[in-house]
Amino acid sequence: MRKTDHLGGITAFVTTAQCGSFTAAAERLGLTKSAVAKSVGRLEARLGLQLFQRSTRRLSLTPDGERYLQSSQNAIEILEQAEAELMSHTAKPSGRLRVDLPAAFGRQRIMPHLLAVIRQYPELEMTITFSERFIDPIEEGIDLVVRIGELTDSSGLIARRLTTQKLVICAAPDYLAQYGEPHEPEELSQHRCVVGVRRNQPKFWILRNARGEVSRYTPPATYEFADGDAMLAGVLAGCGLSQLPLWLVGKYLANGELKEVLTGHSGGEMPVSALWPKSRQLLPKIRFVVDTLIKAAEDGQLD
Repeated sequence: MRKTDHLGGITAFVTTAQCGSFTAAAERLGLTKSAVAKSVGRLEARLGLQLFQRSTRRLSLTPDGERYLQSSQNAIEILEQAEAELMSHTAKPSGRLRVDLPAAFGRQRIMPHLLAVIRQYPELEMTITFSERFIDPIEEGIDLVVRIGELTDSSGLIARRLTTQKLVICAAPDYLAQYGEPHEPEELSQHRCVVGVRRNQPKFWILRNARGEVSRYTPPATYEFADGDAMLAGVLAGCGLSQLPLWLVGKYLANGELKEVLTGHSGGEMPVSALWPKSRQLLPKIRFVVDTLIKAAEDGQLD
């Protein structure tokens, strides 16, 4: 069988999975039901796998079929984008773009720029999710992720630093009036602390001494929250101390709702990066959105 024949089987498989039946897939592809079923059957024989569970009442994907569908959809999308780019000297972002963002930073700093892109390019469709964990974009079928923190493993990915968020330790005046203000890091162990949590492990705080040396400190995890918005709410409510990004707490420090503490040990920073699979680096939709975020960062709109 020629390699090009494989593409027909993949297209028949993806269309059948999307439509839920050979009959509906045949109508969409302009083929007969028998032709679609045989094409999928040849694909299953070549792979040595059963992609569909067949019964008289319904057609459903097997676990192997679920995995193969995700990979096949990504491959077809890449081919469609490549064709669209060749057919137009001014390729515009189009198709489905799947983006995953950190919750608080994503909503407050990234979403306004994504919404502007959506308004400018109606041909571009977006699926936007929010999570704090470091997901594998390739494994989970995500086109673009934005993450805060050092990147430990980015094999198979392209990473671009967008900005660096500055961190401060702060608390509500009511909390400080009741429990006192710490002046040295050693005193933190006697305080209530609001911390983030990732993969069921509390996050560390970043401290800097008078010599500019940076160290990591794991504070008492009195209260653990999964995202920055929840942490901010806890600190504003007087639950305890927390280390939070300046972009999130700046206005509360300015109006007195929060007060910075341990100023001599401030200066902690965390990188903010955009990551996407190497296999999709040339897709117009990814390139355009990344360029938009880089421009926003250069203009100081992500700080």
